[in-house]
Amino acid sequence: MNPASRRVQRIYLTLLLGNTLAASFIWGINTIFLLDAGLTNFEAFAANAFFTAGMVIFEIPTGVVADTIGRKASYLLGTITLSVTTGLYWMLWLMHAPFVWWAIVSILLGLGFTFFSGAVDAWLVDALTFTQYTGSLETVFGRGLVVTGIAMFTGSVLGGVIAQATNLGVPFLIRAGILVVMLVFAAFVMKDLGFTPDKSRGPIKATRNILAMSIEHGLKKRSVRYIILAAPFASGVGIYAFYALQPYLLQLYGDKTAYSIAGLAAAILSLSQVAGGMLASRVRRLFARRTSTIIGASIASVVALVVLGVTSLFWLAVVFLVIWGFVFAVAGPIQQSYINDMIPSKQRATVLSFESLFGSLGGVFIQPALGRAADVWGYGTSFVIGGAIQLIGIPFLFASRRQQDPADTIKTRDEAAPAAPEVA
Repeated sequence: MNPASRRVQRIYLTLLLGNTLAASFIWGINTIFLLDAGLTNFEAFAANAFFTAGMVIFEIPTGVVADTIGRKASYLLGTITLSVTTGLYWMLWLMHAPFVWWAIVSILLGLGFTFFSGAVDAWLVDALTFTQYTGSLETVFGRGLVVTGIAMFTGSVLGGVIAQATNLGVPFLIRAGILVVMLVFAAFVMKDLGFTPDKSRGPIKATRNILAMSIEHGLKKRSVRYIILAAPFASGVGIYAFYALQPYLLQLYGDKTAYSIAGLAAAILSLSQVAGGMLASRVRRLFARRTSTIIGASIASVVALVVLGVTSLFWLAVVFLVIWGFVFAVAGPIQQSYINDMIPSKQRATVLSFESLFGSLGGVFIQPALGRAADVWGYGTSFVIGGAIQLIGIPFLFASRRQQDPADTIKTRDEAAPAAPEVA
């Protein structure tokens, strides 16, 4: 690997490390935090649904920022927005604010994350192409999973321990502070390599063009379309399960104030993610087609969710939590590489954001529905229902496979790379 490509990867991995460390400080306690603020299960997951609704609303407009102003600008705006809204979440908790305020701030949190979705991956792939990187994308995305897994483990464990030693609000303040540090870091080191922002259009025309390109290179291309259509089911259920596991593990453990055990769910998933990221490229070589791994992981995820829902044993729930996290971690880099290899460079951030939009759309409806199921029948039943919902997306993955896109079997590049430059 040449020095320029190595530097791009180092920056990318540092961005992932900082972002995930910041976010994970509250991942292990977020649901408990919301319940402690006086919300019901339905309201807590409805607040999460408003967060995903914000992602749906703002995916396309922030895609315009990434593709017309720059990937770096999009990242900086994301860190600023998330830092401010995290502070607002802390204030709402202090005041035991009514649900309407949680809904508003959750939408703004969604705005912050949409500045990241698509833009960071697009920045990486374009910069690697520009610096003549010749390795596989699975390897880079796999390293990213390892780094984020380590950060997630560190942040979720520390978040739970700090919350238990102090209070549930302190991890949110730490998160806001780390985001400020990442803002300064990115301002100095990120450069939009291999990408020239298109500023020829105004924001309205740019939005229309971005939407048209999303449809042209996303929904109109069958192999991409079916991956996008599968996203709401897997993402909606996955987001719910991640946050519902916090109080569910406490329930199985028998102590609802053991916040460090709540952080265990995120910590276990992070370790599974490290293992999955390290093995993703090796698992990929076991199959002739990328979709084989993606489909297999989806089926294994459904089975794991059902077992999680029916067991009453804490240790067995932990075992299947590991399995659930591992199969998703293995499939993640492979699916990222599959869809990236099917998208032209100029529309990469847009189509990736479009896929994220559909995933968020699933969360808008699935999270509160499963939260209501948890209120009525319990968390276990809600996991079984979630597994059934995720099954709906699997036929779409098979449909993408049937298109026999070259990206399913070989690594493709949409643009020839120029000579590798010196990168300061």
